[in-house]
Amino acid sequence: IVLGGTAGATLVSFPMKVVIQAAKDVVKAFFPPKNDPEQIIRDIVRYAQQARKDGLISLEKEAQAAKNPLMQKGITLVVDGTDPQTFKDMMDIELGSFEEHAKASAEVFESAGGFAPTIGIIGAVLGLIHVMENLSDASKLGAGIAVAFVATIYGVGIANLFFLPFAGKMRIRIHDRHRRREMMLEGVISILEGMHPRMLEIKLNGILDDASRPK
Repeated sequence: IVLGGTAGATLVSFPMKVVIQAAKDVVKAFFPPKNDPEQIIRDIVRYAQQARKDGLISLEKEAQAAKNPLMQKGITLVVDGTDPQTFKDMMDIELGSFEEHAKASAEVFESAGGFAPTIGIIGAVLGLIHVMENLSDASKLGAGIAVAFVATIYGVGIANLFFLPFAGKMRIRIHDRHRRREMMLEGVISILEGMHPRMLEIKLNGILDDASRPK
């Protein structure tokens, strides 16, 4: 009752593709892909130095060689001579879209964490109804009541030991990924505006938290 009811309520609440993506994102939350922020900063500073020396058009090959799709897109827009304000507006839409889709996975597990205790109570009530049907046999009352309340333990336990911790972990990973993307886009727009590479490096290091910041 608890597992089936929670799964059913969650599937009704979200499209199937969102639920499937949430299941995939659990793995990414606990085993995130390696993403060195210091390397990102070094790449951006190198792009800034090259643009300052040879012009923005010289970054065309760098755009093609960039492994990160967002970085590739940003550098391509810079090479195309996009206006800084237009570039910023486009990237704000990009960041907003990423955050919206990424948070959907965490919301799936948060909803499941809300459904599970309620379904557990339903299971307990159904168990007690069965107990009430056997009041004439006192020897079965204790065992019947105990089994009925097991459903509540299942619901509360699954919610607080699995679903809600998964959702919390995923939100932390989403925040980290969002901050990395902000750092990339802030670096690219600074290149477009002609910021000095050294000043750009200091600016990007300021975006990182203390744990990620270079010593």
